[in-house]
Amino acid sequence: MTEKKNSIAAVSTFADHEVIVPPNKLKKAVVNVRPGTHIDFDPVSRAEAALAELASEFSSWMEQECDRLDAARMAIRACGVDTATRDSLFRAAHDIKGQAATFGFPLVAPVAESLCRLIEHAPDMARLPIDLVDQHVDAIRAITHRNTRGDSAMNAARLAERLRQVTDEFLRRENRDRPDYLESILAPPIAPGD
Repeated sequence: MTEKKNSIAAVSTFADHEVIVPPNKLKKAVVNVRPGTHIDFDPVSRAEAALAELASEFSSWMEQECDRLDAARMAIRACGVDTATRDSLFRAAHDIKGQAATFGFPLVAPVAESLCRLIEHAPDMARLPIDLVDQHVDAIRAITHRNTRGDSAMNAARLAERLRQVTDEFLRRENRDRPDYLESILAPPIAPGD
């Protein structure tokens, strides 16, 4: 009875207005503790423990993301670039960029970020160089599969840097008639480490 009572908004009606008090759903999450009682609760440790439990799944999840990116690339090869195929490719690359470090593949993120830049800032999608898209996707797959091998970090960094240079050269050429836009996309990042 108390549970149901706490899940319904209380309404008090007056002559010229109503006062609605929403249910306090957070009340269940609060623990009353007597002063001086020690609580062993570290949210960061709990989050790290939860990630550690899921870590065995990260490789397969990353492989699924790579498959999705590859399928998006193949759709562009088969159907050409339109809004749907471009958006599918961008979302797949963007998801990899955001999830790579969490999944234990931080070397993949710069390549995925470069692919996102290419898609986002190309003024004419019909002129999107599919070979450059292929190089990004193939690099992401290669880095993912060689994540734990010897000098892979150095090779991945060189590959990411070169892909970024080629992407920036393409964007510079394609956006040459839009100097203000070009300046904004080629400006150095404000945040450190980007």
